[in-house]
Amino acid sequence: MSQDEDHVSTSIKSNDPFWWTLFGAGGALSAMLVPMLLFLTGVATPLGWVEGPSFDSVATVLLHPITRLVAFALISLSLFHWAHRFRFTLYDGLQLKHLYQLIAVICYGSAIFGSLIAAYVLWPM
Repeated sequence: MSQDEDHVSTSIKSNDPFWWTLFGAGGALSAMLVPMLLFLTGVATPLGWVEGPSFDSVATVLLHPITRLVAFALISLSLFHWAHRFRFTLYDGLQLKHLYQLIAVICYGSAIFGSLIAAYVLWPM
């Protein structure tokens, strides 16, 4: 095999850095915001420690485009974080490496589909 043929066979580009970027961003954003949101909506409000927001006040806040963008980023990046983590759990934990392509399509396809649903809900036409 010539040096040119060897270079061509080893220079196949991977899309893994793209998915790792979404995984890292989703993990960081989720780690910062989700615990606070879960505490406020799942513990503090039901126990009466804080008064929960009314539907009208939440709807009013979500009218601002920056709030919608932040909500979309939180939902979308959390979904991609889940997809990447679940994909490698199936590969390494359950030893399903022979289904590499199928698992990747299902996991990331689910995250893309969930992101599209979030966009549809947050930006009504």
